[in-house]
Amino acid sequence: MRQSARQGSNRTGIMAAPERAKQMVEATREFPPSSPGDALAIAEVRIAYAQEGEGMGETPRLLMDKLGERLAFEHAGARLYEALLSKHRAYGSFEGGPSGEDVLHILTEEYEHADFLSGAIKNLGGDPTALTPAADLALNISAGLPQVLSDPRTNLLQSLEAIVVAELADNECWTALAQFASQAGQDELAEQCGVAIEHERDHLRKVRMWIAAGQGREAAAGDGAEMPEDEYTFSEDSPVDREGYVVSEEERAESRETGGQPPTGTSGKDRPARRDRK
Repeated sequence: MRQSARQGSNRTGIMAAPERAKQMVEATREFPPSSPGDALAIAEVRIAYAQEGEGMGETPRLLMDKLGERLAFEHAGARLYEALLSKHRAYGSFEGGPSGEDVLHILTEEYEHADFLSGAIKNLGGDPTALTPAADLALNISAGLPQVLSDPRTNLLQSLEAIVVAELADNECWTALAQFASQAGQDELAEQCGVAIEHERDHLRKVRMWIAAGQGREAAAGDGAEMPEDEYTFSEDSPVDREGYVVSEEERAESRETGGQPPTGTSGKDRPARRDRK
């Protein structure tokens, strides 16, 4: 199977059949909506539901809520890689793409993460089968991903593009969970989260590499979701240059080292524009 989108005539656009498109527009005038109102009325109903409705549930504390979130997401992630493994077995890989063993290795680590989280919730006196509010939210946010993987029309490369969305979220949320555990005095849990973070960074690096290979380009330098080394540091009191761009601490230090005058101007809290790195 082709690992890129099929090249050919795309018949989904309206210009593919201009006469029929004209008839469709005319039909909207002949058969107007059967009820009054517009999108503003729909918005009013949504606002009323939001104000009167209940929340997404309750949880004893934030750490337990986030543990439930990660458990639900790891279960969902495992199902994504199960589907990806099926894609691989059905269509094969491509040059520079994953082997079946590669996919199975990540899938196994997703299972291990879920087992670890389930045990952690039990150790803290919680119920790993409970759907916490954060878990409910996370599953709703990522609901489109399994649809992509289960669609028989998507190939391995397109499925990997869905997987990378899950991996980006995984890296972000595992880091947050480690911080919550540390703040709650759960040092052993935080340390175990650190191991999972290394796994997830490796997953993200590999998926990015496979996507790049499938698209015929080189993978960007970097190791997983780590922050780039040239990240700028700003504060509310950062000065602004003559063009109105906020000057970072790194740029000010560089200016002092080269003997230049640090830019001056309005405080960054008044002009929060950011200088683009050149």
